[in-house]
Amino acid sequence: MIHPDITQSARRLRQKMSGAEQRLWYLLRRRQLDEFRFRRQQPIGHFIVDFVCLKERLIIELDGGSHTETQGYDEVRTAWLEAKGYRVLRFWNNDVLGNQEGVIEVILDALYRGRRSPLPTPPPKVGGGDNE
Repeated sequence: MIHPDITQSARRLRQKMSGAEQRLWYLLRRRQLDEFRFRRQQPIGHFIVDFVCLKERLIIELDGGSHTETQGYDEVRTAWLEAKGYRVLRFWNNDVLGNQEGVIEVILDALYRGRRSPLPTPPPKVGGGDNE
C-alpha cells in the first residue's frame, strides 16, 4: 500500500515540474512514443520516480545541478529500484532541453531492448531425402 503522504508529494511534484520534465512529458504523454504508456511523478515503494513505463519496467530520471549533491542517495535509490526489477535511465536536464532527439533514441532503444523477444522458429531440417 502506498502511504498517503507520498501520494500527496507526487501530486505536488506533478504541479511543479521543471522545464526539462515538462518538455520530456510533452514527448512521452498520451502514448506518443510508439504507443508506450508512461506515468509521471509515480510512487514506487517509498520513492517517487520522474517517469515510468510500468509495462516495460523502465524508469526515466532527470537530474539537474542539485543532483550532484545527492549522488549517494541516487545510487541507493537506483539499486533498490533495480532490485525490484526496474531499469533506470538518467539524463541531465540540459540533455533533454538541448538534445531531445538523442534522449528519445536512448529511451526507445531501452524500451525495445527490454522486451522479451519471441522464441525463434526452429531451423528447417537439413537433408530430408530418402535416407530417413
